[in-house]
Amino acid sequence: MRAYGFTTVGGPEHEAFLDVDVRQPGADELLVAVHAAGVNPGDWKVREGSYGTTPPAVLGREVAGRVVATGPDVEGFAVGDEVFGGCPGMVGGWAEQAIVTASFAAHRPASVSPEKACVLPVAAGTAHDALRQLGLRSGETLLVNGAGGGVGVVLVQLAAARGVRVVATASPGKHELLSRFGATPVAYGDGVVDRVRAAAPDGVDAVFDLVGGDPLRTVAGLVTDPHRLISVADYGLSTELGGQQLERDRSTAVLTELVGQVADGVLDPHVTDVRPFDDVAAALALVEHGHATGKVVVDVAPVGA
Repeated sequence: MRAYGFTTVGGPEHEAFLDVDVRQPGADELLVAVHAAGVNPGDWKVREGSYGTTPPAVLGREVAGRVVATGPDVEGFAVGDEVFGGCPGMVGGWAEQAIVTASFAAHRPASVSPEKACVLPVAAGTAHDALRQLGLRSGETLLVNGAGGGVGVVLVQLAAARGVRVVATASPGKHELLSRFGATPVAYGDGVVDRVRAAAPDGVDAVFDLVGGDPLRTVAGLVTDPHRLISVADYGLSTELGGQQLERDRSTAVLTELVGQVADGVLDPHVTDVRPFDDVAAALALVEHGHATGKVVVDVAPVGA
């Protein structure tokens, strides 16, 4: 089958379309005919060797499609089901058929497009887990540091739906978007602490960081209890500052909850760029160079094609 990945660890010059065998699903696996696949920063990091994946390998870690085979003893899914979910080992999704982890897959309602469903496992799943782990209650205030990306935009919406006040640091070009989703945006840079205090005069109850480094160190002191600090961008510094590491719940239950919120209009995954499979290299470059304004999706085999 046709797939897209990389042949050698390194830069984008090592990416290529590949001709690979279809692997049959094993325990806790589904084989899915891929309709759409998400594009994430982790995809180019896999290519650069950050996760130790041995090339040649197919990129892509989240997909939506139709089940064509189920692994032994898999329950709750059948051939023909429309599903979405995460790929084992964070690879394999950019292909005509992909293996999906059954325990990290869910049924896709007809009211939610494959393009919207396929981006939920990584970014939306991360946002969901962070909100749960921070234990935020209605009326509390959350600071999202670097809120303009896929995780931050979802976290803002999920928090606002719970009645949590959200202050979001982001570049000025993302302020209107974050305001629309329920946050109070503030600019990065010198004076950010004063701007956050002005936006949240009663203080900040928790911090979720997507930036790391000095920007994280600058805002970390705004939270009274350092245990209510989580960074997915700088685990070492977060730990040094007394914060937690995010514990991911990669489960069918989480994905079912998230896709239900999309169906109900509570959550917009903010898909802004859908590319045909032939343009997958350009889609990855868009994410790698930070030029994407929302979630980027590759239509591997659009529904009805």
